[in-house]
Amino acid sequence: MRDEDGYAPIDSYAAIGDGRSSALIAPDGSIDWWCAPCMDAPPLLDRMLDAPNGGRFVLEARELLTVQRHYREASNVLETPVCTTTGTALVTESLNSGPAGRLPWSELARRVEGLEGEVTFDLVYKPGTRAGTCSPWMSDTPNGRVHHAGPVMTMLRYPAHTQITHCDDREVRGHLTLHAGEREVVALLASQDEVLPVPPLEEIDTRIDRSDREWQQWVDDLHCAASRRAEVIRSALALKFLWFSPTGVIAAAVSASLPERIGGDKNWDYRFAWVRDAAYVIKTFLRVGALPDAKAGFSWLMTTIGKHRPGLAPCFTLRGERVDEERFIDVPGYRNSQPVRIGNTATDQLQTCAYGDVLEMASRMLEAGHIFDPTTARLLFELADECADSWMRKDSGFWELEAVQHYTMSKVECWMALRRACELAEAGHITTARLPRWQRERDRILEWIDAHCWDEARQTYVMYAGSDRLDASLMLASRFGLAEARRERLLSTREAIRRELADESGDLLWRYSGMRDCEGTFISCAFWMVEAYGLLGDTEEAGRLFSSLLARVQNDVGLMPEMWDPLTEQGLGNTPQGLSHLALVHAAFAVDGI
Repeated sequence: MRDEDGYAPIDSYAAIGDGRSSALIAPDGSIDWWCAPCMDAPPLLDRMLDAPNGGRFVLEARELLTVQRHYREASNVLETPVCTTTGTALVTESLNSGPAGRLPWSELARRVEGLEGEVTFDLVYKPGTRAGTCSPWMSDTPNGRVHHAGPVMTMLRYPAHTQITHCDDREVRGHLTLHAGEREVVALLASQDEVLPVPPLEEIDTRIDRSDREWQQWVDDLHCAASRRAEVIRSALALKFLWFSPTGVIAAAVSASLPERIGGDKNWDYRFAWVRDAAYVIKTFLRVGALPDAKAGFSWLMTTIGKHRPGLAPCFTLRGERVDEERFIDVPGYRNSQPVRIGNTATDQLQTCAYGDVLEMASRMLEAGHIFDPTTARLLFELADECADSWMRKDSGFWELEAVQHYTMSKVECWMALRRACELAEAGHITTARLPRWQRERDRILEWIDAHCWDEARQTYVMYAGSDRLDASLMLASRFGLAEARRERLLSTREAIRRELADESGDLLWRYSGMRDCEGTFISCAFWMVEAYGLLGDTEEAGRLFSSLLARVQNDVGLMPEMWDPLTEQGLGNTPQGLSHLALVHAAFAVDGI
């Protein structure tokens, strides 16, 4: 699976998570990415960005023949049956939780069980340099050997009969042999600036199954009427890998700086919370009945927006602060894709489309039976009024571009924002003090879109006013309610986008015109196209397209990255990507016409 430099395909990774961080596991048993103890911390394991020298935690079977991974039913606990020339074994992996939820330390557990014959596993633990900020070192304490990586203390736990062949500041190596009927646990414990507990291996083993039961309980509490329920639940579970339980927010992706084109410079850090993505995830949780998660995310988002008024920043840290200015770090990058970026430049952009995301999310919260508190109602009023003032401004648009334009999608979302604001005011959820003004601006926006963003000759909405380019994000307008006002125009826009932005199969889409040579196709755009067929009446094509996408872009455990290269048939960009999975959920409902 790995190339000559040691990199595994981006789309080959499975994930495990504990509500604070997630680890990415390659099929060969190497954990190549883990930011401990929190997903926005510098990585403790970073082989994905530095295959020769990066941090890793390897449990690899010798003389391997086959690997068949799967998640336990209704769970994020990963099971991997391995078959070797000498026997078979089962590896079960979990980032453990405790009886009251998330543990106050990080506990990455790997259970190995001998099934037939004997299987020998090579064990490697190599702490990373936390993006070049520290030089790992080892200390012997009365309670065990500890590896330090800056402020993070780690301990590798393994059975007594493990053969350790090398141990120093930078690496631990050894091997472990199991016979049929034997069961052992290997674990990596981590804590930052706190006491590091050293629980017995038996307790760690027990917590694997306890964590599994907690995942199952979460799924049992969901309700989902979609005919593709299994796919919906798996993507809902995937979104939980991006969940940051200390605040209730959802990150855009687990990883950072993975390329949108191999060797290219579009290598972004996505371990932050985007207003757009957070709002979409909240609506996704509402659709599947995960009300506590939706409420936590909504409360975090509204509190954070209110904290940073005036204006509406596009993204925040997982703790609700402004994102640091982007910088580069000195590591090779995935398959030598440079630069490797930390932070994000989008934090200071104007994205007027965010007003629509927030007001639409608020409307869905009310539909689910929630009640606004006075502070939230006042903030929504202010955002609606701000949208009425700002919709005529050029912005960076849905795709966060450097070139500011009158992007069509931004205007559509501003129209939706004021439409929702009028509905909220008319129903008595927010004050009606600006209702007449919002009604006039709402109608004015739609007239402006028709006058400036419609290409009569090609019968399509264009990317921005005066442009001849197309934008796949306009597929979302069918969900946003524009189909009620401009159904025929959306139908013809959908067909134009598919003709001009699709790959040869017609199933995958580039984000907008001119991207074919710059990056892969954007997975969520393809699922938005499923929505545009399903919600506009062609559920047969929606179902065909949905099934085709699942077979093509999901990996063996149901996870998806950000992008897909139709030439190499491999994933690109950060993974697992929240936007891809939430788009799948909405598309699954659209297949049923809802």
